[in-house]
Order: sequence, then structure tokens, then C-alpha cells
Amino acid sequence: MFPEYRERIAELRANDRHFSRLFDQHNALDHEIKNLEDRRTPSLHSEIEKLKKEKLLIKEKLYAFLKNGAGGTASA
Repeated sequence: MFPEYRERIAELRANDRHFSRLFDQHNALDHEIKNLEDRRTPSLHSEIEKLKKEKLLIKEKLYAFLKNGAGGTASA
């Protein structure tokens, strides 16, 4: 995710608790989504879609941090 910001991500993960928590949440959601998709159960489709939306919102917040500097957005 965001290879062009690799160094900035490492810096923020080490020095910004909020960014680090968001980053970890994004990775946990990614892992959970992959596990649910591997089950290939149609009944899980709505749950997977919900998790993907949550993951996208977190990704947008992470990008705001990276683009705008420490602190990202005022929300979250």
C-alpha cells in the first residue's frame, strides 16, 4: 500500500500512535477479508462488502496522513 510513501509510513508507524493504529486496523481488515473470501460462501458476501468499505475508509485516512503530514485529518 502506497509504495511511494514507504519511508514516511515507517516514520509515522514509529512515531504516531494514531497512524500506527489505523495502519494495523487496515492490515487486520485486509487479512479478515481474505480469509472470508477464501471460504467462498455466498452468505458472507454482505459481510465482506461491509469490511471492504471500512477498509477503504481507513485507507483514505491513512492517505490523508501521508499527503498532509502528521495529524492527517481532524476526524477519526
